[in-house]
Amino acid sequence: MYLTVTLNPAVDRNCETDSLRPGEVNRLMNSVSVAGGKGINVTKILRQFHMPVAAVGFLGGPGGRLIEEAMEKLGVGTYFTRIKGETRTSVNVLTGDGRVTEILEPGPMISEKELAAFRKQFSGCLELCGMVVLSGSIPQGVPVDIYARLIEECHEAGRKVCLDASGELLRQGILAKPDMVKPNRRELEYLAGRQLTDLEEIKAQARKLVARGVGKVVVSLGAEGLLCLDGERELYQKAARVRAVNTVGCGDTVVASLCMSELAGEEADIALRKAAALAAANAATRENGVIPMELYLELL
Repeated sequence: MYLTVTLNPAVDRNCETDSLRPGEVNRLMNSVSVAGGKGINVTKILRQFHMPVAAVGFLGGPGGRLIEEAMEKLGVGTYFTRIKGETRTSVNVLTGDGRVTEILEPGPMISEKELAAFRKQFSGCLELCGMVVLSGSIPQGVPVDIYARLIEECHEAGRKVCLDASGELLRQGILAKPDMVKPNRRELEYLAGRQLTDLEEIKAQARKLVARGVGKVVVSLGAEGLLCLDGERELYQKAARVRAVNTVGCGDTVVASLCMSELAGEEADIALRKAAALAAANAATRENGVIPMELYLELL
């Protein structure tokens, strides 16, 4: 079983319009609200491949109920910690030219009691799983080293763990030596403290993470593809070409695919090819985390 951790889930309100004009009245053609947040997206993709998944994190208010009900409909084991605050809403505005503008709320305030309840729930679920996926931002009140603490707990229990985070969450998490991390170019630049101008500089920064004990580093480069380093090999996979409709969740799709390949024991080149094909298929559909399987197999 996979255990997905989404500390700051969101109701994703996906809105479509011909164009977005700042400072003017913008009329939407339509909008729909779906369960979102990086870990929730990973969960949705794993269930599309009929993988057993348990999901933990914080949920509160009507938005929290929407997310929990959506997960239960997918057959996910839901072990979320209920909070007094409200689960946030993220607005994704999709325009006719394929661009996506994201407007993200910070998330609720988590009390010490709620955090302690989550830690207890996480420890209990850890006994059931083979791989843990830590994804996304954290709400207010959660310490920035939370992922590092959870990674240490995973390793003590003999579980593999994948980290997909940014900023200080990523920097702190790396100190605990996760089995896999999936930064994008901007996140690597944050760690480096400077711009990375070409593929060689990106590789050099990824090598530093491997040297510090990270098992595998997979860098998502958007339309440029994927880069994978594990201390033995350096692999590069070009991105599959599709007409992008909504790129939200493509990185989460890569994470889900890589984790499935990891537990299946697949070779790194096969894993990278599958991840690239799945991310491209995700970009070609409106709702993030819902993969058109025929397109995926064609791209693969």
